[in-house]
Amino acid sequence: MTTLPCLVFLLLVFLFPSFLTNTGHLVSAKGGNYVRDACSVTMYPDLCIHSLASFSNTARGSPSKWARAGVSVTITEVKNVQAHLAKLKRYRRLRGRSRAALSDCIETFADALDELHRSLGVLRRLSRSTFSDQMDDLNTWISAALTDEDTCLDGFEGQKEGQIKLLQNQVLNVSYITSNALALVNKLATTGLGSIADP
Repeated sequence: MTTLPCLVFLLLVFLFPSFLTNTGHLVSAKGGNYVRDACSVTMYPDLCIHSLASFSNTARGSPSKWARAGVSVTITEVKNVQAHLAKLKRYRRLRGRSRAALSDCIETFADALDELHRSLGVLRRLSRSTFSDQMDDLNTWISAALTDEDTCLDGFEGQKEGQIKLLQNQVLNVSYITSNALALVNKLATTGLGSIADP
């Protein structure tokens, strides 16, 4: 009987290799240190560790790679919320004031996605000669994405319908992830030019 847990673990390892990389507690000790160190500058470190743990082995101690990972994950999460917003609109789940707020939300999330894509583009071509300007642009665009998400939340303030509460929680979660990405970019800005180790 004692061998059963071992067999289950081996099955998980061989059938689901992502099980190890996507579970914070099972990331290697060294990889865990990388992600914990990177996330220590964020406002929501636990969420940061959970969402970025799979990047530990590639980002290691590189602030530029962690910033890029943070923005990439944020883009994925924004797209997920966008899909949910589109579904709510398509199936006409909301009425009246909530429907108007939903339309505004769809617009603000489209803007946020544009700003995040621009940010990722800059992070992929960091340059020593324009580093300061690039960091200013990143701060502006990611802050704007965060404002867009907050604006979406404002439209649903005071509403308690189940669908709306779910949407509010999703948007709030994305805003936390965006805040973490901004913190990782600011860390890169303060670390300076010497941190650009990758091409």
